[in-house]
Amino acid sequence: MISDENSRGPGVFESRFQSFADLGGPANGAARIAELRRVLEADGLDGFIVPRSDEHQNEYVPANAERLLWLTGFAGSAGVAVVLRDKAAVFVDGRYTEQARAQVDGSIFEIRHAIEEPPTDWLSGVLGKGERLGYDPRLHTPDAVRRFASVCETVGAELVVAARNPVDAIWTDRPGLPACAVTLHKTRLAGETAAAKIARVKEALKREDGLLVSDPHNLAWLFNIRSSDVPHTPLPLGYGYVPREGRPVLLLEPRRLSAAARGGLGEYVDVAEPDTLGPLLERLGREGARVVFDAGTAPALLTQALERAGGKADVGVDPIGLMKAAKNKTELAGARAAHQRDGAALTRFLAWLDAEAPRGRVTEIDTVEALESFRRATGALKDISFPTIAAAGPHSAMPHYRVSVASNRKVERGIFLVDSGGQYEDGTTDVTRTVAVGRPTSLMRDRFTRVLKGHIAIAQAVFPKGTSGAQIDVLARRSLWESGTDFDHGTGHGVGSYLSVHEGPQRISKTGTVALAAGMILSNEPGYYSAGAFGIRTENLMVVEPREIPGAEREMLGFETLTLAPIDLRLVDWKLLDEREIKWLDAYHARVRKTLSPLVDTSTRRWLNESTRRRVTGRASR
Repeated sequence: MISDENSRGPGVFESRFQSFADLGGPANGAARIAELRRVLEADGLDGFIVPRSDEHQNEYVPANAERLLWLTGFAGSAGVAVVLRDKAAVFVDGRYTEQARAQVDGSIFEIRHAIEEPPTDWLSGVLGKGERLGYDPRLHTPDAVRRFASVCETVGAELVVAARNPVDAIWTDRPGLPACAVTLHKTRLAGETAAAKIARVKEALKREDGLLVSDPHNLAWLFNIRSSDVPHTPLPLGYGYVPREGRPVLLLEPRRLSAAARGGLGEYVDVAEPDTLGPLLERLGREGARVVFDAGTAPALLTQALERAGGKADVGVDPIGLMKAAKNKTELAGARAAHQRDGAALTRFLAWLDAEAPRGRVTEIDTVEALESFRRATGALKDISFPTIAAAGPHSAMPHYRVSVASNRKVERGIFLVDSGGQYEDGTTDVTRTVAVGRPTSLMRDRFTRVLKGHIAIAQAVFPKGTSGAQIDVLARRSLWESGTDFDHGTGHGVGSYLSVHEGPQRISKTGTVALAAGMILSNEPGYYSAGAFGIRTENLMVVEPREIPGAEREMLGFETLTLAPIDLRLVDWKLLDEREIKWLDAYHARVRKTLSPLVDTSTRRWLNESTRRRVTGRASR
């Protein structure tokens, strides 16, 4: 799934496949904006910033943090709105431009491209001298606050902390905070005890007195705990403090801990109520402590509290991020097992789809339900890892399309794209397959094959230690560039171990600056999108591994592909593939057949053998 989205039942805005639009959200937009502006006037504000974030900058947020969705109707996982007295705008990146136009009332909000015209650029042209722009310091990082403060200063306006969040003030039926049970993630799955991880973190602290853990993913990894406070990712929402000397503190309600978790954590961690975080920071500030805060997830409220009390907020990189990214042997073994299990479920689905779609009665919602049923049949599924993207025809041209009752479309002749994944205790999966329904056009085959060439180029890449994702991203785009096309998202994101399907800091993209290291799991998902026509994406997960090369003068790395599922050969234009690429595709399908055949039923096995049959004389033999 493309990065930078409950299979547990209805959420606050949807009952399975009902979108916010289906429930009449955007229709209330004018009334809600008018009410918001009345609160702004009462509070002495000329505008307010509404980010799509919670206190931890999570991609998946609890229902009570869906302020942007509630106010604007936009259901994407990244975006921000700015509401002024007489203007309002929603800013989204290239993944969501089509979605925002469909979900947001354009008569109320301008729809802006967040990369081409960031909110700060827009504000520089519309914010007046002496005006007061409000923000909630719980929902913005220190860097975001600095950017908004800078533009306000430039135009003679003022960025101010809002006395209350005006969206919360008018959202009268806003849900409460989640408080799900917190359990231990067993060492046999984690591969390392929490005590050993804590020791590693303390060792990473040099001049600093401690680390404030604000990223729930890092919190879960560090203490070997899991919960279900947000959809699709087994996160406990809370904070942690790791001092260079002494016992760490885990800040979440002690009553949420299972008996096993209380017993396990009690050996080396103090558990405290969340409302003790403020007094803790004040004490550290009075002591003049230097505390590391994660630049990407720490709310400005916390750094401001420490510095007001006299401490030093060292806003930078949480060392846990890189530790978590490099999976150990146990985690990698779990990932391989999860991908075999998940691959068998996906293959059963693809065989079902191939039989049912040509009849013209299957809808996008039918495919979502079928695929999830095959995953549940494994007996090991904990949750889907994000809302399944099941996109038929022109819907496949929207990279983050999400089917609803209103948008549900029949799977008919043309392209069908399915991007999905599962959460298992031993691993997290994410896979995209594009399939042909009926005979594909020559353009579809051309674009599919160019995407496939980019996918194979990444899969086959060999590179020296220290290489960043940005340095190999071009491999995925070369064939598309040669045809005058490209895609507007990264080629690959990191993936966690029974954690987030989108995990940093590693990524393969034009802006991926972190060096890839052995044990990191990433996606490989180049794509092509023709708005209103069709879209294509082929995605496997891979793990970075050492690569032995005879006579090599440098330490080299490459990728092992983890995902196992057939690639639709009906969409391949064999004339565009060279022999090395054909050899990779044949070898990959041979591995898929060998691994998955024992795990599927007889009819699926027959379909799998036919769908991945080796080619002869340069063309598919089927």
